[in-house]
Amino acid sequence: MSDELKKLSEQVHDGVTTFDFDGKYVPCLIFDERRYDEIISKVAGKSLAINTDLNILQDGLGHVFVEIVLTFSQGGIVEKLLINANKHHSFFQSLAKTSMFALSSPKSNYGKDNVFMIQLPRHEKAENALEIIEHGLKQNNQK
Repeated sequence: MSDELKKLSEQVHDGVTTFDFDGKYVPCLIFDERRYDEIISKVAGKSLAINTDLNILQDGLGHVFVEIVLTFSQGGIVEKLLINANKHHSFFQSLAKTSMFALSSPKSNYGKDNVFMIQLPRHEKAENALEIIEHGLKQNNQK
């Protein structure tokens, strides 16, 4: 494993899952309890927008990581999460299908309570990201 790949792997956010919501799998990012409560306390009850950037990092050898940057219009919140797309491919497939994702905490009952839903304004953003991710992942299968 290269030093750069090892460095990226050490920065990965492991709180990634999907849950069934009315028959559709919704991707979910899990924050530690304290950070989740902090975010919710700053934005609860406020009208806000959340800019979501998906920055795709790949090495041409089939290792793909996605840096998700969430910039909240209220509360001065900017969250950067690095996701291993090799490990969490289904997260990005669900994101492309639903064009939404949830934020939650480890103590939540995913899909039932204590989740904060984010709708992407442009569905094609997630679809394009999935295409790039899948192209990068194919590099791994061609070795």
